[in-house]
Amino acid sequence: MNDLTYVQQRFINYTEKIMQSNKLSHSYLIELGDYSLEFPLVLLFVKMILCPKYINVATNLNCHYCNNCRLIDQNVFPDLQIIEAEGNQIKKGQLLSLKDEYQNKSLIGQRRVYIIKNAEKLNPSSANTILKFLEEPEEGIIAILLTNNRYQVLDTILSRCQILSILDDSDLGDIDENIITFMKYLVHPEDLFVYYKKIFDSTLSDKEVAKKMFFLVEKVLVNYLSIKSKEKENDYLSFLDSIDSNVLLSYITIIEEEIPKLVYNINYKLWLNCIYSRFVEVR
Repeated sequence: MNDLTYVQQRFINYTEKIMQSNKLSHSYLIELGDYSLEFPLVLLFVKMILCPKYINVATNLNCHYCNNCRLIDQNVFPDLQIIEAEGNQIKKGQLLSLKDEYQNKSLIGQRRVYIIKNAEKLNPSSANTILKFLEEPEEGIIAILLTNNRYQVLDTILSRCQILSILDDSDLGDIDENIITFMKYLVHPEDLFVYYKKIFDSTLSDKEVAKKMFFLVEKVLVNYLSIKSKEKENDYLSFLDSIDSNVLLSYITIIEEEIPKLVYNINYKLWLNCIYSRFVEVR
């Protein structure tokens, strides 16, 4: 766990807070970049979930009080199932087998976890199968879906998962001036109020445009915090320097919580009013 990036450490800190506050959800979608580098971080979260000693600090795991962590690392722990694509798809039969397996109660602990790698490879049939599993979760069964891009996952599944990210967006390339302008409105409540109509009428003309725009804003904020943590400078994001890092983290959380709601047939303007109000309240 040495030499972690800002994003990786943020993920660990967040999962520790989940366990410490006893606010474990029944389903998570975790966005990550490099599976080989970041899957071990996912397993740290799994170990905390399945720990019989309720250890909720990642550095205290692998404590030799039990064999759970070792068995998880070896992928032979009975209360952890990992589903991977067969070819280019995750098939319905794989998930039906999982459901059959998890109909039986655990003989080891109170919780069971299943991980679906490359959740964007769920085909319509398998997606429908896992959707029913997510809609009617059984007590003690935790779903963790992994993907490189949350927006390649079906909206119906995305909306039923709590979203976490280990995605390193430090290399974003050229940032469109429209995004920077929009962010300046968002982080300064007085500007947001003055330019609200302009933003709604032109910048965020519909749901899909809004989804892409807020997704980019989230990436830029994560990138900025990563740079800031390394005491580097970035001229085009200098307007964020006066804003507390905790406020920026709150903005990221708001975006992660609100974007999935666009899946439902909601009033788009009311949704936009809600997210704007939450940004203003944070300041």
